[in-house]
Amino acid sequence: MVTKAYTDDEFESLISQYDYKFQKGDLVKGIVCGYDSEGVIVDIGAKTSATCPDREARIDMSKPVNETLEKGQVYEFLIIREEDEDGKFMLSYKKVAMAYAWKELEALKEEDATVEGIVVSVVKGGVLVEVKGVRGFVPSSHLRAKDTENIVGEKIELKILSLDPAQNNFILSNKKVYSDALDETKENMFTNLEVGQVVKGEVVRITDFGAFIDIGGMDGLLPLSQMSWRWVDHPSDILKIADTINVEIIGIDHDKQRVSLSLKNLEADPWIEAKNKIKEGDKVEGTVTRIKHFGAFVEVFPGVEALLPNNEVVDYQNKNNCLLAAGDKIKTTVIRFNPDDRRISLSLEED
Repeated sequence: MVTKAYTDDEFESLISQYDYKFQKGDLVKGIVCGYDSEGVIVDIGAKTSATCPDREARIDMSKPVNETLEKGQVYEFLIIREEDEDGKFMLSYKKVAMAYAWKELEALKEEDATVEGIVVSVVKGGVLVEVKGVRGFVPSSHLRAKDTENIVGEKIELKILSLDPAQNNFILSNKKVYSDALDETKENMFTNLEVGQVVKGEVVRITDFGAFIDIGGMDGLLPLSQMSWRWVDHPSDILKIADTINVEIIGIDHDKQRVSLSLKNLEADPWIEAKNKIKEGDKVEGTVTRIKHFGAFVEVFPGVEALLPNNEVVDYQNKNNCLLAAGDKIKTTVIRFNPDDRRISLSLEED
């Protein structure tokens, strides 16, 4: 067996090429730095600025992108593509905004609450309105205004009759408008929630970047990265609608009335156990979880991933005349293990 030796500088340079903090499906906060031909330049704290393409930045295509995402302001983004060869992540603001908007509208419908919409156009059989960035339809029979031609651009109060995000179906009425009497109740519920609190909830909606959990009258977001210590491709791999689960509250935004949740925090941290089971020089067989341009991530202990550098991946593929892929078993040697930083570097084990 030949174990490749790395100097401290070489090892730090190697591990600086990847970061466990950012991955596809994560919700991240970023500062808008500027704009270019590709879209919006966003600083999310990665090695290089991330890009939010124009199509993923604008909710209202009639408005310039700098009116939606203002320079110098902080927004929430979804990572829709992990870093490319230049180290850039691709982001979406629209997916996050629309997902939250639909969930907010669903909650408002359940509350029988009044919403305010702007009439954007007159169409056959009624008018189109925009409510919280989502376009809906108000049939003529549910309009109190008789002169529809002159109400374009006006704000009207509405009640939600039906909505189906999957079919992009959103129908409203302004004939019956009710005052919202549930704001105080909802605010009182927020005052009883605490970070670190474990609550029981029901899975009510699954998205690409996580799942919304009803924790007793309000929905909290369980991000993909908080579902398990192990790599998860999609939330539907481990959750389904109507599942009842226990989750830990890890974040509360009182201004936006949003709650962030974690499922993996209720499980034992595998790195703590791995610290007592793995040491440098150990031969370990692991399962490839994903391939990146800088190497392969290998699960060497349940819930613990290590990095096999790209040059080692290439050597393995050349030697075995194959392409390494997710799910493959591979024998390796631990050459660096830093449990405090949750980083392991591997080398190939020779027969």
